[in-house]
Amino acid sequence: MGAELTVGGLECVFTGSVWAEGPVWVPSSQTVRWSDIPNDRILEFSPATGMTREYGQGVEFTNGRTLDADGTVVQCSHGRRRVERDRGGAVTGLVDSFQGCRLNSPNDVVIARDSSVWFTDPPYGILPGTKEGHEGEQEYGGCYVFRFEPVSGTLTAVITELVYPNGLAFSPDESVLYVTDTAGPARGVPLRIVAYDVLDGFCHRNGTSLELEEGQAADGLRVDVHGRIWTSAGEAVRVYSPSFDLLETFPIPERVSNVCFGGPDGQDLYITATTSLYRIRTTTRDAAAHS
Repeated sequence: MGAELTVGGLECVFTGSVWAEGPVWVPSSQTVRWSDIPNDRILEFSPATGMTREYGQGVEFTNGRTLDADGTVVQCSHGRRRVERDRGGAVTGLVDSFQGCRLNSPNDVVIARDSSVWFTDPPYGILPGTKEGHEGEQEYGGCYVFRFEPVSGTLTAVITELVYPNGLAFSPDESVLYVTDTAGPARGVPLRIVAYDVLDGFCHRNGTSLELEEGQAADGLRVDVHGRIWTSAGEAVRVYSPSFDLLETFPIPERVSNVCFGGPDGQDLYITATTSLYRIRTTTRDAAAHS
């Protein structure tokens, strides 16, 4: 672990999930909130007390989440097949259909500075035998990345070429959107992270992408204030430059799903990995929280 990126060792602050996912730092409560998807519950860890509590049960298999400008949580629901807002436990839907068809199972979400909501919609929550939602059909016939405008209610498919789009994050100036594709060789495509130029609310593939070896899939990811990409990578977290030069790898004892920056000063990296929540001290912060 390079001293310029991380300080100290890795800590396991909670264990007991089946598949931990979707972490976000919630400043109002000074906690990390994340999902234990197969157990259909949301958990919160308080670094001040070192304790974890169950925030909600029967939550319809929530996954990725982010903060809106007002500090409320916007999250993805596999079970309800929608993107929704959680205001202190009062949950309301934002968007659940595209051209008259239900969404698949929204997976991860980010919010741009113009308040537009960007999210991925792979089928993991509706696949046969799923333990992360309810079996169902892909009604609109694809797996897209969407942009939703809350004021007008307009939902636009901004990326339609990926097979199973999953994690996503903006560059610090929001000129580039990074999206992971976790379909993999079984679906005839490489595991990859793809970069898209963003212009006037639309995405244009800029020719920059990273193909990943089997077992090192990038699922969730974050971008720091310097534009570096912090991503899950099998049983590790990897850090890449904006042009996908590998800068750092640090191992995690379990398969990593996602990461988020948090803590009182924003420099703690929280890592959801299979059964556990881990933490490591960094020398940087999340671009989205400090733009």
